[in-house]
Amino acid sequence: MGIPNNNKVYIPDGYKPPLDAYDTQRAIAFIKSSFQEHFAAALNLKRVSAPLFVTENSGLNDNLNGYERPVTFDVPAIGADAQVVHSLAKWKRLALKRYHFSVGNGLYTDMNAIRRDEELDNIHSIYVDQWDWEKIITAENRTLDFLKLIVKACVGAVCDTAESLKVRYPQLKTSFERNVAFITSQELEDMYPGTTPRQREDAFTKEHRTSCIMQIGGKLKSGVPHDGRAPDYDDWNLNCDIFLWSDVLGRAVEISSMGIRVDPESLDRQLTLAGCDYRRELPFHKMLLAGELPLTIGGGIGQSRLCMLLLGCAHIGEVQSSLWDEETVKACEEKGVPLL
Repeated sequence: MGIPNNNKVYIPDGYKPPLDAYDTQRAIAFIKSSFQEHFAAALNLKRVSAPLFVTENSGLNDNLNGYERPVTFDVPAIGADAQVVHSLAKWKRLALKRYHFSVGNGLYTDMNAIRRDEELDNIHSIYVDQWDWEKIITAENRTLDFLKLIVKACVGAVCDTAESLKVRYPQLKTSFERNVAFITSQELEDMYPGTTPRQREDAFTKEHRTSCIMQIGGKLKSGVPHDGRAPDYDDWNLNCDIFLWSDVLGRAVEISSMGIRVDPESLDRQLTLAGCDYRRELPFHKMLLAGELPLTIGGGIGQSRLCMLLLGCAHIGEVQSSLWDEETVKACEEKGVPLL
């Protein structure tokens, strides 16, 4: 048994950091450099700079599940309020148009965000760092088969990075499965009736080690969705989450939320289903509904989550510097978990 606390932190008994502080920092730098190289080559992506904040009335911020409060501040020099981004899900699509990218090409960027309402546990922090990426596709690519191809490329880049890392640090014992087990959220609910989404994710990923749960956002037969999804970036019929099994934590860890983006038809439908028709008047949404933005696929891959998984860490605070409650700090100190 490990030590849990009120903020859902779990420290496995007998856990020891896989590397010391110095080598951990070196390994983090190697992971980020190596993964970017593998990932960009696999998906034909070019790196671009990205904003830390956007204006409140642009419609570009990610609304996540709808209840999270963005960090908002006034900017006297422009006479408007700005919001720290939750993610760049919408901004990337607009950037592809502005930067004149063509079909088959895409972009990736370092995304840093503050999610003030995030619950804190082993894999969640109020500081979010991820590789946000987006790629232009054709109408014929808007299929689950194409989505699966991209998922396999993402997982391949992760596994290539893991193998390179273990050459440098042979003391690491982590291993990951290249073959991806695909399943829809409804198939998963049917397979494990009477369980929570988290329980279903854990059970399926424990069996397969690398899993991809597709079609997230719409209501299932049970009357509730598998997980929340904003209605204005992913097409709920063509999206997914990618999970890797963590032997250290004994649970599935989501490393990526991604999908084929909404076209005018699916955006129109999902805005109504989500009760968000008011967004139709926002600049980004007007452009999308008018068919003025390219068709794309995109997502985010957590940088700190990937680092903690590849290094075999028990807590995300071992690979990123953030803020933690007193109970988390105490529990980690007692179990020898070094928080940055």
